Amino acid sequence: QVHLVQFGGGLVQAGGSLNLSCAASGLKVTKYAMGWFRQAPGKERELVAAVSSGGSTVYTDSVKGRFTISRDNAKITVYLQMNSLKPEDTAVYYCAAKRYSPDYVYGRYEYWGQGTQVTVSS
Repeated sequence: QVHLVQFGGGLVQAGGSLNLSCAASGLKVTKYAMGWFRQAPGKERELVAAVSSGGSTVYTDSVKGRFTISRDNAKITVYLQMNSLKPEDTAVYYCAAKRYSPDYVYGRYEYWGQGTQVTVSS
């Protein structure tokens, strides 16, 4: 049985930093891409960043240069380092896993974490 458990998040002032982590169990890590999505109230869930099993990354334009996704295959954990946070980054953040390649479409991800709130105050 696959589980994704998220850690981190919370409240931070604009310009600050937060780190999210997501520990996976029950999946063959070398076959899975891992991603971070977010969903703000009244908006669709959107991909923030994703990383392939080999370490290739994709980012949505609004976070490029500010967020960094990384993974530790030995620990089966994916991280999202968020710097220079802005109020518009406020959302519930979810980690997700899918086989093989990263994808921008949330419906293509098979497994999801429980979600964690990130709130950036101005």
